[in-house]
Amino acid sequence: MARQYAMLTAVITVVLGTYTTASALGKVDKPTVDGGGCPSPGLTLNGTRVVPRSGMSPDFSTLSEVKFPARLLSPSGKGSASVASSSSVDAEAPSRICKIKCVSGQWVGPLCQEVNGDGRFQPILKSCALEEVPPNLILSFKNRIIIELNTTIPHNSTIAARCQEPIGTYKLSGPPVLNCSNGIWSSPIPKCQPTTLFTNYSENSPPTILVRVPSGSAAVDQNGGLVVFPGSILHLECLYLRRHGDPEWTWTSEAETYLTGWAIGNDERNWKYRLSIYYVKQFDTGSFTCTTSRGINNTITLQVSDIHCKPVPSMDLNPHLNYRASGHRLGQTTYFNCPPGFFLKGSANITCLPSGDWSNSPPDCIMVKCPPISVDDSRLIMVEYNDTYGKRAAFKCAWGFQMSGVNSIECLADSTWSHRIPTCTGFRLTLKTHRNGLVKF
Repeated sequence: MARQYAMLTAVITVVLGTYTTASALGKVDKPTVDGGGCPSPGLTLNGTRVVPRSGMSPDFSTLSEVKFPARLLSPSGKGSASVASSSSVDAEAPSRICKIKCVSGQWVGPLCQEVNGDGRFQPILKSCALEEVPPNLILSFKNRIIIELNTTIPHNSTIAARCQEPIGTYKLSGPPVLNCSNGIWSSPIPKCQPTTLFTNYSENSPPTILVRVPSGSAAVDQNGGLVVFPGSILHLECLYLRRHGDPEWTWTSEAETYLTGWAIGNDERNWKYRLSIYYVKQFDTGSFTCTTSRGINNTITLQVSDIHCKPVPSMDLNPHLNYRASGHRLGQTTYFNCPPGFFLKGSANITCLPSGDWSNSPPDCIMVKCPPISVDDSRLIMVEYNDTYGKRAAFKCAWGFQMSGVNSIECLADSTWSHRIPTCTGFRLTLKTHRNGLVKF
């Protein structure tokens, strides 16, 4: 890591040749000028502001690209922690051409050419690749879950790792946060280890921790921690067979003691070792760990937070939308439905998240409509037409033709017509002549 910082310092030092400290590493090529618009980079070296040489203009508004030579390690090199000074980089690294570019009013780069390469400019600090995600692991970047493989994460960015819900049913083996540094992750991608719930209560597995909230509300945050609303009643249940010995609960919260022990119900007393928190308060925030008699543990992180989402009545709702809300605080859910003649577009329920946002936007009620009817047969006449739910289209045939099918079809709730469009067919007329000369059908 020290060498990476040394490399970056060298680049910053030589970004612009008009700077007083840049001459030690070489001269700057004449910059390309084609009407850019970036301000002065405003560089600082070792805590000291770097200023232009005497007689040089500090105006960079007309520059679009600046090229310069610099002694830097290969952009694909992984570096070493043993180098900490730019003088060391000077001595060991070959000189190469680098550049920065003005893009949308900001300097982008530096980008450098490979020695004996094809002349292409590449970033000095590489991104990290996510080629494979272990089973039951959820990775997120900037609060968005990563769902595509072969995703690249920029240098100096972090990703969060957690196991899939329900919380406490898998144990994260590895750090919950990983940092990308020049193409290398700060540690291997963690894995999610199944707990006793999935291993037939094996003594060699971490214990499952089940969460029950008989009163109040709770939710899981983006980092896999449990967020509980103040005043809730919380039970943490460590699943471990009683015949293997007593587990032990430990915690990092400020509370001195909690009620712990085996469950008393006949169907639970031999496999649930419980920790109960009644009417949780802020000082209950902390980590709670259940350790088995074999020294294997699992941990849940608890945060007590008074979180409310925007009240549903104050939201911009479709006028036809019906809802039933248990409240708008953390973990509470609102349910939606539409009246007959409308269908629901969107999520049928939304939950208040630890972020203070609802899990989804409220849905819409869309009027049910059936496919349009086009009558191309001149023998068929449409005498009534309404393509909305519960309404109908009615038909008749022109004089001299007979209808095949029903003369009225209804628009149903699934946006289909109740019957096929009828057809009109000709029918034979029998003519008879009376004595008085009249024609009779």
